[in-house]
Amino acid sequence: MIAPVTATGTNAASAAENDQLGKAAKAFEAVFMRQMISSMRSASLGDELFGSSAGEQFRDMSDARLADDMAGGKGFGIAELLMKQFAARADPATAATETKPK
Repeated sequence: MIAPVTATGTNAASAAENDQLGKAAKAFEAVFMRQMISSMRSASLGDELFGSSAGEQFRDMSDARLADDMAGGKGFGIAELLMKQFAARADPATAATETKPK
């Protein structure tokens, strides 16, 4: 079955693929940010005063939430770069117009 063509001339299926690609790119950026925050957190200069496994668990959850929020907004541009790179592979015709310098 052929997907219906929208007003912009793109298939609805490719729009859904772009949406999925965008979600995957944002998720990757969030995972990257979590790893970066975790690495920064592990570079401590000494023992914590009140260190405990429960405190570490809540700090890890807080760091994960922070990374999700950072990637969910404008982010650092990692998701945007991934979108540009993978859009070229998914649809070379539209990627050529999207990746031209402005």
